[in-house]
Amino acid sequence: MAEPIKVAYVFPGQGSQWVGMGRDLYDNFDVARAVFEQADETLGFPLSRLCFEGPEDELRQTINAQPALVVVSFACLKAARDVGGDGLPLPAFVAGHSLGEYTALAVAEVLDFATTVYLARERGRLMYEAGLERPGGMVAVLGLDEASLSGICGETDTRIANINCPGQLVVSGASDNLAKAVDLIKSRGSCRVIPLQVSGAFHTPLMQSAVDGMAEIMATFSFRQPAVPVIANTTAQPLTTAEQVKAELLSQLCNSVQWQRSVEYMVNDGVSTFFEIGPGKVLTGLIKRINKDVNTLNIGDAQVVSGLGNLPSG
Repeated sequence: MAEPIKVAYVFPGQGSQWVGMGRDLYDNFDVARAVFEQADETLGFPLSRLCFEGPEDELRQTINAQPALVVVSFACLKAARDVGGDGLPLPAFVAGHSLGEYTALAVAEVLDFATTVYLARERGRLMYEAGLERPGGMVAVLGLDEASLSGICGETDTRIANINCPGQLVVSGASDNLAKAVDLIKSRGSCRVIPLQVSGAFHTPLMQSAVDGMAEIMATFSFRQPAVPVIANTTAQPLTTAEQVKAELLSQLCNSVQWQRSVEYMVNDGVSTFFEIGPGKVLTGLIKRINKDVNTLNIGDAQVVSGLGNLPSG
């Protein structure tokens, strides 16, 4: 008898949002509709309508994009579990890219869904305000290795914010410093530098006011032990206690997202299949560049979810 495959669920972060996301789930699955309705009630405004109808510039705002992605990703999973039943493999690990870590925590039952959406909204608000206080930005860097980029960051007082996969890194910093870093990167042979549409220097110490604000808010909520190990963004190691989770949520605001190392950890522990659950296919692309031998499945729309009804149970 063949051994069961070892699966990880991964959840996308800010940048994967698009106008119209989740509408087909809302229209076709009662469990997904209930997720959107609960989010609207929790936040006190129609976030679902913003997901479905936009406008795009409003959805893209950090304060809206972050809870919206949590809601759509969670709705995808609820629908997938409803349709796939026992045929949908349970995860050995869950992980999320930056904001996606919040969705992972809801799936691991560390927080209930309503609390997760509320905290994601507050995270977005505080990160936006931190960006106003200390203006900065982020750029994706394609084609430069981590060691070379670290040297440039050291020269310009910027930070590597995301280590996404071989050849794809993100630099973050104050506006003037980031401009200097971009000039150096271009002079040293990088293939491409792509400005990201974000409202601040995420994953750097410039987010310290957001850390302080989140610490105060999180202190009013109870966190449970993870039911499934959550691979932490900042350490690429499993979170197994509530206290570790709290520390990670604060640390990830000011420190680098170690996505490549997170995926490598899960693969080295026997994960052979990754389910990217939520809008877009960003993480699937990164995972395939990290390890071309693993299997991936995107669960992000009603058509894919409906197909899960053909999975064998047991």
